[in-house]
Amino acid sequence: MSRWMAFVDGENLTIRAQQIPELKAFNLEALPAYYLRDVFIWAPTESLDYTLKNGFHLGGVPTRAYYYTSVVGDDLMILSVRERIRAMGFDPQVFKKDSGSRRSKGVDITLTKDMLTHAFFNHYDAAVLVAGDGDYVPLIQEVKRLGKNVFVLFFGEQHGLATEVRLVADQFSDLTGLLTSRWKMHTGA
Repeated sequence: MSRWMAFVDGENLTIRAQQIPELKAFNLEALPAYYLRDVFIWAPTESLDYTLKNGFHLGGVPTRAYYYTSVVGDDLMILSVRERIRAMGFDPQVFKKDSGSRRSKGVDITLTKDMLTHAFFNHYDAAVLVAGDGDYVPLIQEVKRLGKNVFVLFFGEQHGLATEVRLVADQFSDLTGLLTSRWKMHTGA
């Protein structure tokens, strides 16, 4: 498949990654280009499409790769986060979050809207969804109903994946091993 897009629920990915014992062992702050506590995390790698294609038979490069997250702070903080996510190769979708709030609803709603809209307008043949929340099951089912393949990349059930997400996806790949091996390689741990 040559036409594919990626949609990353970075907020949930980051929250879950911070709870994984194998990742807690690393000083994640040592690589600020790939991590900001409670805001974003990604695998240190030379290419975005390498990480996204891991475990899947996707050709080419993504048409677009969106990363959705939220941050507490002013406009300069939001701009800084957007620039850091853009530097990793993503189209950053960063929402302002109230202090004391754990998550922003804007992330889930916008990711869902974008993935459905792009599927409806036939902008991709396959979607790579980096998310594990059970709230995405209806989204996956609807995108598949539109004739698209949906590949899910996330941590396993022991680290927050809703079993139903794995079951409705066309294919699932556990991100835990890839993420820990990349962080280990780049932090020298």
